[in-house]
Amino acid sequence: MEWKQVREDHAMVEHEGFPLVTGHLSLDLVNTEVVRRGNRHNLLATFDDLARWIAAMEQAGGVAGESLPEGCSTPDALHALLALREALRRQFERIADGNEPADGWKVDLEARIARAPFAYKVMNNALVPVPMGAPPDALASLVAWDALRLLASGELLTLRRCANPDCVLLFMDASGRRKWCSMKICGNRMKVARHQSRKSGQK
Repeated sequence: MEWKQVREDHAMVEHEGFPLVTGHLSLDLVNTEVVRRGNRHNLLATFDDLARWIAAMEQAGGVAGESLPEGCSTPDALHALLALREALRRQFERIADGNEPADGWKVDLEARIARAPFAYKVMNNALVPVPMGAPPDALASLVAWDALRLLASGELLTLRRCANPDCVLLFMDASGRRKWCSMKICGNRMKVARHQSRKSGQK
């Protein structure tokens, strides 16, 4: 068994203010961009944000804190993570729209992992990858490894966009029936909007 995976089909899982935490590092990183009142917000704007995100990932089972070296909440680490987030969003949205990932994406992920390749340790009865490169590259390496694993397993084929056109959150749904990132975020909001629209039409 690898890390504990926390998956949520119809309800939001939120840790430390980060919505839709799944336990998949790569998807959770992409979902650190949200839309509020029509404007896109970066939830990883500061080093404190990064430290909170790492704590949230530990809580969700997406990363074992003991596997990260000191120095993962630095300017270089945040820069590497945000650059990776941008690349992941492009490819994840391509896949969610029914397209193949771009040529060279797999090679790019492998190159990011090579900057901090892994040793492995047994922690809490689980086999955990431990990045052995420079600390600024360690967290990005783990995220890239997660994306590469999801790509190789075919799980990324279940990526979906939220049906709310103003939402940028992504989720995985093998059933194909789920419409919203979560009922608490967009599902109820869109239901209320439809209800108000029907009431206005009846006047």
